[in-house]
Amino acid sequence: MTKFSPVGWRPPKHPKLEGVFAINKDLAAAELWPSGKGPEDVAVDDEGFVYTGLENGNILKFRPDGSSHQILGNTGGRPLGVGIHPAGGVLVCDAYAGMLHVADTGTIEEVLAKVDGTKLLLTNNASIARDGRIFFTESSQRWELDHFTEDLLEMTSTGRLLVLHPNGDIEELISDLCFANGVALSPDESFVLVAETGRFNIHRHWLSGPKAATNDVWLTNLPGFPDNLSQDDGVVWCAFPRPRDAQLDMLQSKPRLKSIVMKLPASMQPSPSRHGFVLGFDLEGNVVHNLQDTSGKVAVTTGVRASHGKLYIGSLSDPTIAVLEMAGR
Repeated sequence: MTKFSPVGWRPPKHPKLEGVFAINKDLAAAELWPSGKGPEDVAVDDEGFVYTGLENGNILKFRPDGSSHQILGNTGGRPLGVGIHPAGGVLVCDAYAGMLHVADTGTIEEVLAKVDGTKLLLTNNASIARDGRIFFTESSQRWELDHFTEDLLEMTSTGRLLVLHPNGDIEELISDLCFANGVALSPDESFVLVAETGRFNIHRHWLSGPKAATNDVWLTNLPGFPDNLSQDDGVVWCAFPRPRDAQLDMLQSKPRLKSIVMKLPASMQPSPSRHGFVLGFDLEGNVVHNLQDTSGKVAVTTGVRASHGKLYIGSLSDPTIAVLEMAGR
């Protein structure tokens, strides 16, 4: 078993939930589609069909009105990120099985399970470019999904952003990330973004132009733990399972205290508050949408996708997909 070996890190003072981050209850207006536990991410095809993956491994396809769904198949693991595949169906990032193509026929095909002969330990999210390149994250090379809290608190930062080229070559683009998470391409595919959950950042890797092959930090000191990303019509959407917490921020600078906390029973360890939180940014990183819910109706918000005038929101733990009409918002 991996030994928990925390290091200290002092986070910047977290921004207050005011101004562009002001608390509101807009997400509480969402319709809830029953799905089964843990529709962590969502994808929507051109016809409006909605896909997600559940804690039990099932991959679901909903009718555009949410009136019913079918089970396309079961990955045998834990699906996290889902995205529409050019060949139909969805590309699934399964935390344990790697990247899979789940076709509308129910056929499941392995896309990638190993890098340099080593099994992917925690595959999380992906985005497919028009030329077939797949940009994807391995959240940690030390901890599997069942121990994601250890990874976030340990701060040894082994997460990374990689790309799978159509010829099968694999390239590491950004390394040393504390829990690499969501991935989104810019509209012109000149850069790709990746969320770093543990340090509250979104990084950028330039794919073309004068900065090609270089990295920078696109957004830093975010007001929550950034999870899955998506991009629609020039808006980059980010789901936050929970806002920042002053006590958790304090804990990060104290390795010995982190070791004590991790020895406590699970019931006594930090748990997410039921505060739904989704932000939309323009391509310069300015907040253009701020949607929250403090009532607990829409909570542990981990995936977000805009399509057909609606926002589709997934949750790591809840048994529903939240669907919000965006007209006037």
